[in-house]
Amino acid sequence: MKKVTSIFGGRGEQESDDIKQLAKSIHDTFKDFNAPIEVVEAIDGYSSYHFHIRPTKPMRMKAFAGFVDDLKYALQNDSVEIEAPIPNKKLVGITVRKKGALPDIDFNEALEWDEYKESDPLVVPIGIDEFGERHLTNIARMPHGLIAGTTGSGKSVLLHTIVNALIEKNGPDTVRFLFIDPKRIELTLYNGLPHLLTPTITQAKKSIQALAWAVKEMERRYDILEAEGVQNIKYYHEKIYKPALEKWRKAGEDKKASHELPESMPYIVIVVDELNDIMAAYPQELEACIVRLAQMARAVGIHMILSTQRPSTNVITGTIKANIPTRIALMVASQIDSRTILDTTGAEKLRGSGDLLFLPSDQPKPIRIQGLKVLEDEIIERVKKYGVKDEIPPMETLDFDGRSQSENDAVFAAMLGNEDDDELFEEAKEAVIQAGKASTSYIQRKLRVGYSRAARLMDLLEANGVIGPAKGAEPRKVINDD
Repeated sequence: MKKVTSIFGGRGEQESDDIKQLAKSIHDTFKDFNAPIEVVEAIDGYSSYHFHIRPTKPMRMKAFAGFVDDLKYALQNDSVEIEAPIPNKKLVGITVRKKGALPDIDFNEALEWDEYKESDPLVVPIGIDEFGERHLTNIARMPHGLIAGTTGSGKSVLLHTIVNALIEKNGPDTVRFLFIDPKRIELTLYNGLPHLLTPTITQAKKSIQALAWAVKEMERRYDILEAEGVQNIKYYHEKIYKPALEKWRKAGEDKKASHELPESMPYIVIVVDELNDIMAAYPQELEACIVRLAQMARAVGIHMILSTQRPSTNVITGTIKANIPTRIALMVASQIDSRTILDTTGAEKLRGSGDLLFLPSDQPKPIRIQGLKVLEDEIIERVKKYGVKDEIPPMETLDFDGRSQSENDAVFAAMLGNEDDDELFEEAKEAVIQAGKASTSYIQRKLRVGYSRAARLMDLLEANGVIGPAKGAEPRKVINDD
């Protein structure tokens, strides 16, 4: 054996002795069957030992597949795989899975990775692969993700990894969350975080209402981008919002002039912890909302991360899968489930506890990665750290309670309840008339409401002839000063 490589060092001399003994057993097994080989390299990976071998006399590559059962017997391990040949190499690969529990990879360690600290605000760590390479993904480039895995596979922990990484880098002015958790036990931990557009939604109908609001918000943002002549939210921030904000700050941060600032338009990340429960109640409405957002929401900074314990075609329909390119499969029950999520087998062989196959939108084949470990106590501490302080009034959240509606009404006809009036309409009207101009951000600050309600008030003011039509992110003119 020419080389022994320890990717995850510090496991002691016993680990090194084990890999050497396995290499000798592999060599002897092939020799016993008159198929001499040379062990070129032995790699101590995270979850498996990897051996690269080379035959010392001519052998057909198909013949190596016949040695799998012999190696299982010789190595006393029922998880042995042979790859003949290794792609782009004149070698044959043998993978032997390690026995026993594997060490966790701490999420807090990932927060110190240079790749994470120096990356864009929407970049999050996913985990470490078998050979020690760190893997991260940019939510803005995903642009939407689909996660599937059985109970205990680490699906919810992966969601916590993504959410906590975004919280560490972004305040509520740059990223807002819309959490949907029918199970009521995972994402409810984040209630009280100022990043939330609304407390975690646990009811199916409100989930549909929230997704429909996101569709409406997407369309409103497209109107702003069109009026400003920019292609996406990134260029809007760089060319419209940030220059205006910098100019306002240099002018002394005059509060009276703050209402003239264009809308900040933070990124919105929608996280659904269990798609199946909502699909069972509103299949057509849910699919319509997801597909609409998946097709168009990227440019305006709205991204979805959907997860399910049951990756069947009834839940992950062909239309949904076709519009969500980034997929992550944790341990699943069968090859059929693996094909449903990844279009290939392999997820049924995962070990669980964060062992996953990651299929980015720009990769043809999935990558096997060990996910990070986030403890519940750490999440609670992080929510306390970044939560709303007592001396600061919390930002108003969206309200999906709605008003009394007939159960026979189509869900889409009653997404956000009746918007024909608002108890703050008269107050908003008086405020914009006094200011002489109107903008969503001005109403937010003046009335202390969230930007979604402020946008609805702007719509009402325009519908009642108080203000003129929108012209990009510029303040609107008051046309009714009675």
